[in-house]
Amino acid sequence: MRILVMNPNTTASMTASIRTTATSAASPGTDILATEPLWGPESIEGHFEGYLSAAAVLDRLATLDAPFDALVMAGFGEPGREGAQELLDVPVLDITESAAQMAMMLGHAYGIVTTLDRAVPQIQDRLLTAGLLQRCAAVRGTGLGVLELEQDPERTVEVIIETAREVVRAGAEVICLGCGGMAGLQEKVAAALGVPVVDGVAAAVKFAEAVVGLGLATSASRSFAPPRPKVIGSWPLSAHLPLDRAAGRAPDAHFSR
Repeated sequence: MRILVMNPNTTASMTASIRTTATSAASPGTDILATEPLWGPESIEGHFEGYLSAAAVLDRLATLDAPFDALVMAGFGEPGREGAQELLDVPVLDITESAAQMAMMLGHAYGIVTTLDRAVPQIQDRLLTAGLLQRCAAVRGTGLGVLELEQDPERTVEVIIETAREVVRAGAEVICLGCGGMAGLQEKVAAALGVPVVDGVAAAVKFAEAVVGLGLATSASRSFAPPRPKVIGSWPLSAHLPLDRAAGRAPDAHFSR
């Protein structure tokens, strides 16, 4: 089984961190492929960058030259999953919904710790659309930007723990890490809090393995039917990028077993 994990931003170091977490969560025999878009924002902190990223991710998926059995989209609360479900004939898992679904199996109410406060409404909207908001006790921002998460790892963990304690006081029995850039921090946060902490990347990988293992895929009967054939100007954009740019991010550039 091969699972593609897509970092929605163009920061390669974050792709590497996400790949490490996904690989650690994967079962023996599951290969993890990880990559990011060829163009788009270096981090996603709002609707504008979110929609740019969604287009870049779909563009990347349309030009990939590597087979995979499932896709994990590693953006938390960001758009684009539905488009990927229409584009692909393999299961598509989103870390936001995967984290929340797993958290609800572990406690009555869950909470989310994310990056900037401006991301909170976007995450809440995503949970509402997915029917998962009712059991969410709170969503709190740490005040850290996405790219700041990697600058001082010890300080990042401290701030996440401090914010998570607020979420627990609000009634959460399980904590979800609300950013792909927080991948791999769940054990340290859980040890400090004494409650389960769910990493969305790891959760999505395990759900992907289960869905593929059961021989299931996204229903194409209605909502996620393939796009109707039509002319889309300059699509996919990646096909029109300068050769040196495309060569620097070839389809296999960030893939690893």
